[in-house]
Amino acid sequence: MKQVLFVDDDPALLEGLRCRLYRARSKWQMKFVSNAALAVEQLATLAYDVIVTDMRMARMDGAQLLEVASMRSPGTIRIVLSGYAEERQVMRLVPLAHRYISKPCEPDRLEEVIERCLRLQELLQEPRIRAVVGRIRQLPALPRVYARLRELIAREDATASEVAEVISSDSAVTAKVLHVVNSAFFRLARPITRIEQAVVHLGFSAIRNLALSAEVFSAWPRATAVPPDFEPERLQDHARRVAAAAYALASGQPWADEALLAGLLHDIGYLILLQQCPQEMAEAIALAKARAIPLHEAERTVLDATHAEVGAYLLGLWGLPYTMLEAVAFHHTPQLAPASEFDLLAAVAVSQAITSGAEARHVTAAQADTTPVGAAYLAAVGAPFSWAEAVRRAHHSCSPEDHPDA
Repeated sequence: MKQVLFVDDDPALLEGLRCRLYRARSKWQMKFVSNAALAVEQLATLAYDVIVTDMRMARMDGAQLLEVASMRSPGTIRIVLSGYAEERQVMRLVPLAHRYISKPCEPDRLEEVIERCLRLQELLQEPRIRAVVGRIRQLPALPRVYARLRELIAREDATASEVAEVISSDSAVTAKVLHVVNSAFFRLARPITRIEQAVVHLGFSAIRNLALSAEVFSAWPRATAVPPDFEPERLQDHARRVAAAAYALASGQPWADEALLAGLLHDIGYLILLQQCPQEMAEAIALAKARAIPLHEAERTVLDATHAEVGAYLLGLWGLPYTMLEAVAFHHTPQLAPASEFDLLAAVAVSQAITSGAEARHVTAAQADTTPVGAAYLAAVGAPFSWAEAVRRAHHSCSPEDHPDA
């Protein structure tokens, strides 16, 4: 049974939670505590799947509690349930809270958010790797991108489209900005998936705070040794090519913008694994070369998880739509997610296959994708074009003049 810990120093609110969630007792083992100190004691004695905490509490507030939780119980999913949304506190919570829910909150909504977070554990079943993701406070941004963003925002004549262009050139920055803008802090009528919309909605002040916060954006550690095929610039170039191709294949579809975004984020799991598990990644790369197998298969052998699942798990914790998680999680193995129509996953999987094939001469055999995605797969999902047309669109999208705006 799943273990869920609730923390609030208002006795009436805590009792209200207990009563309203009484029906969930058949699927969750719930513990309700009245302060952060008691919550820390609970985290030391039991492996909780989820912690839900208020923000404003005496002595130790919600952000401080989540910081302790991230260190002592990194596999625990961290949720803030609060009516307090001052911008300075938002910035404190950005690297600590996976989800933010505004008070007042209907029981059905709270239960839905917790249940969706718990379902993510089925996507990434290895507890050790979930703990790796849970420890992450920041994802590395390319030094060049980080510098450009700070310089641009300092200009008085900077435009939202210019800021969006810089942000979308890096997967980590893109993911974190979307994480923030789609959180309950900003009470959106519907999710934002276009970067320029996010910049306009957040405003330059919030973007500047995010950019200057070392907890959110950090330059890729220069001392970090990574294999040549996984240098940040090369990973980002590949992500941009897949994104452009996916956008081209989705032309005319209402989810074309989401295809562009999913392409940008599809390999974000590499940023996590290279930063947090460099030794295991080196072993996986060596194994892939020795056995002449795809790298994601070698990752499964060494880590019991793949970069695709790791990336999807993190994006799920941040609240991105399930269709995007699916596209990221299964971009190498789309046949594991049965579909009867050409959708977001299909667009990213086909773009990944075509792009990797075109790049094969520039990468190791292990890194090249050998997924059986081709004409038969395209026909099975009812794509409105042939494989030859898909290849033509994908290759055409990679010319500079045909890149879509983010």
